[in-house]
Amino acid sequence: MTVRLLLGDQLNLQHSWFQQVNPKVTYVMFEMRQETDYVKHHIQKIVAFFGAMRSFADALQKQGHSVVYYRIGDSQNTQQLTQNLLQVMDQCDATAFTYLHPDEYRLEKQLQAFCDTLSIATAAFDTEHFLTTRATLKEFYSGKKQFVMEFFYRKMRKQFDILMLAGQPEGGTWNFDKNNRNKWKGADPIPKAYVPKARNITAIYNEVVESGIVTLGTFNADAFLYPTSREQALEQLQYFCEHLLYLFGTYQDAMHTDEENLFHSRISFALNAKIISPLEVVSHAIAHYRENTTTISLSQIEGFVRQIIGWREYIRGMYWMEMPQYKTRNELENTRPLPSFYWDGNTQMNCLKHSIQNSLDHAYAHHIQRLMITGNFALLTQTHPDEVDQWYLGIYADAIEWVQLPNTRGMSQYADGGKVATKPYISSGAYIHKMSNYCASCSYNHKKRLGDDACPFNSLYWNFLDDKRSYLKNNHRMGIMYRLLDKIPAEELAALKERAYQVITHPERF
Repeated sequence: MTVRLLLGDQLNLQHSWFQQVNPKVTYVMFEMRQETDYVKHHIQKIVAFFGAMRSFADALQKQGHSVVYYRIGDSQNTQQLTQNLLQVMDQCDATAFTYLHPDEYRLEKQLQAFCDTLSIATAAFDTEHFLTTRATLKEFYSGKKQFVMEFFYRKMRKQFDILMLAGQPEGGTWNFDKNNRNKWKGADPIPKAYVPKARNITAIYNEVVESGIVTLGTFNADAFLYPTSREQALEQLQYFCEHLLYLFGTYQDAMHTDEENLFHSRISFALNAKIISPLEVVSHAIAHYRENTTTISLSQIEGFVRQIIGWREYIRGMYWMEMPQYKTRNELENTRPLPSFYWDGNTQMNCLKHSIQNSLDHAYAHHIQRLMITGNFALLTQTHPDEVDQWYLGIYADAIEWVQLPNTRGMSQYADGGKVATKPYISSGAYIHKMSNYCASCSYNHKKRLGDDACPFNSLYWNFLDDKRSYLKNNHRMGIMYRLLDKIPAEELAALKERAYQVITHPERF
């Protein structure tokens, strides 16, 4: 008997393993405290993964496959991966053990070490999900000093013939990002988010609570937006294409106090759990675009495709190219603790209050909220990237380390020294005002640098540039900002730094 392990983010029903029923194969899946407890996770994240895992196991069994599944509260569940495996292998009298390559370095090393202890045959296989291999990015950027995503994205477009005409990009340009930076002002109505139908998520929630797992965030069955089956994930994708794609690009960077989802697809959980694949996602979206070119512009579909086959594949490649050292990078030498309001949303800064509350309520925030609100503030207050990583990995339902770590430590916190981002993604209150309505109802004035009602982002911004000058002064993309910094009178800069110091040392007061 061969025992095949399936992890909670390997829910790919299209995998070649499942195309034929083999009576000599048993699949094993475990809900474990090992995975729920290594960081404090959002309750909805755990419920979503458990729900998706159970639906997947049910689908395999309906196809005739043999499945051993441990729920979180099962008496035989040791809550540890290797102990559970040994237990099942002994019961099955296993003669071979195989698994799909994990997408987390931690689990890869654990399974490699486990296989070294076994006397039976072992083997690892590809998940058949990504468009690239772990080594693709390293090979593509071999000999290059900078890993600019745009060039990798163009490679992907060419290789898979996506939005191409006779070897050239449709529309004559590769990237329509300049068209995708609009502020949403309410003129274009936003449809409600897709809500999956009939699921047993409340029962799963109760099991998680009864198990004693310590979680964060809130749970509301009526507002639970995560698909737990392939059917639901495909419905969510179709809903996005029919109702949201036509303005996705235009408003993908926008933020608003009354809208959590805007025109975003919300398919990242289904993608990262491998319920659906990146190629079928972009193929389906492009097919819908082709049928609706009178209502959907090229800039909308290109912006979506870029996120899936460009950024997502790039980030995964960066993770495997740089691990394990990447997880300890702290090139700006930031040391501050994460402000306590990241765990409860209790702050007077409206942008942070809304972005954090969205995250606590829904285990979700879109990329600009993550990058330019919560990530921006964490960087400007010089928070240790370890603390930022733990928060991002725990709070978002779509967060798995391969995608979270390079996005957070690299793109958001610049802790990798510029491997992912060519400059730190920081801003003052002006950018937040430009892209949202957060500032309109805030206690602070986004235009003021100093004074009790001055936006904290403003003093933090100039203080950060001054504090990190030695790290950033040779970055050509920062030249304009440093020339502006040098024009600030010494007395005003001193006052700005004092204001920033108050925010950094006592963020709970703001």
